[in-house]
Amino acid sequence: MTRNTFAGLVLESEQTLYRVSMSILKNETDCEDAVQTAILAAYEKLNTLKNEEFFKTWLVRILINICYQQLRAKSRVVSLKEYTDAPSVSHDREIDVKLALEQLPLKIREVIVLYYMEDFSVREVSQILRIPEGTVKSRLSKGRQMLRITCE
Repeated sequence: MTRNTFAGLVLESEQTLYRVSMSILKNETDCEDAVQTAILAAYEKLNTLKNEEFFKTWLVRILINICYQQLRAKSRVVSLKEYTDAPSVSHDREIDVKLALEQLPLKIREVIVLYYMEDFSVREVSQILRIPEGTVKSRLSKGRQMLRITCE
């Protein structure tokens, strides 16, 4: 893969990387650091990418690992900040959704964000998080149920 191809794919993934890291770290500065670190790590490990078509999945997996490393390093509980860009939702409803997302356990929230907000398939979420597809489906179901109860 050339530098230009790498740069192009990173630019295409930029919003996804930001939203995924924000859903885990919930802090803009930490989020920016994690994204930059993930891009650098991906570039340095580019030779380990076996199939270019899975670049985005591979890069998101790297990012998630870095986000968890940052959380462990800081050993702190984080809170969800302004997070969502759904323009068709009313402002009050948008706030409700943000608060509901904040209340979800991290493992469920990350599956919800990857599947619904980033449009990854169940298989891709499974690969990114390194969990069985059945676990992805059960977390999606549990997350929908929890959101339904919270947003009613």
